[in-house]
Amino acid sequence: MEKIYMIPVNDAYNESCGCPICRLRDKAETNYLEYYLGPSLMEPDTRKVTNKTGFCPEHMGKLNKAVTNRLGLGLVMHTHLKDFNEDLNPKLKSAIPAKAGLLKGRNPDYKQKLNNVADLIDKRVNTCPICDNLNDAMGHYIEVICWMFSHDNEFKEKFVKSEFHCLPHTSLLLRQAAKLSQNDASDFVEALYANNSQTFDSLISDVEYFTLKFDYRNTDKPWGTSKNSIQRSMRFLSSDGRDFDEQQGKKQS
Repeated sequence: MEKIYMIPVNDAYNESCGCPICRLRDKAETNYLEYYLGPSLMEPDTRKVTNKTGFCPEHMGKLNKAVTNRLGLGLVMHTHLKDFNEDLNPKLKSAIPAKAGLLKGRNPDYKQKLNNVADLIDKRVNTCPICDNLNDAMGHYIEVICWMFSHDNEFKEKFVKSEFHCLPHTSLLLRQAAKLSQNDASDFVEALYANNSQTFDSLISDVEYFTLKFDYRNTDKPWGTSKNSIQRSMRFLSSDGRDFDEQQGKKQS
């Protein structure tokens, strides 16, 4: 019987295009973006977190593009700026080095103070509740995928027939496979190898053909499956395909 935590995994593997784990990640990320711009932003516990952490540069950009709740984003940004200011600027002011003079010699302690303030900025700028929640969700999904592969023959067939698993998510799968029994890990990694080996061969061939098409002698030859091979390779290598525009490839004919 399908459990509720298995539903999104099955849904992702029911689609035949691209990396199913990327689809799981994208769906989860969208849900978290909507959550932090939804009613939760008025909850004291949520605001306590976002006041302290804000969002990483990547998710600030995605929240800005979402434009579903400009007022909510403004409220979050306002209280986060206040918290950041109250935390940072007193420390920044106290880190201003005293100038060395005739009566007061040099004091190298200022270097550590400046580095401490820089560390504070780096930590706060790169802290993000969406990233934290997303990482937790992806860890759970990877566990479920490995469990379903070992216990659900129907899902196992879907896994074997999936188009590909991008390399960053292949890494996650391998780390989870290391926790399986030796026999289960053998079947799992064999399927993963066959899937990714085929993807490598296909992409290498298509990208090579793509480059050969720029030879004037091949101008009249059909593009075949090579036209978007650059974008498909980027998705395979990086796990994030939303910024890999295929319009350039579509214009070439």
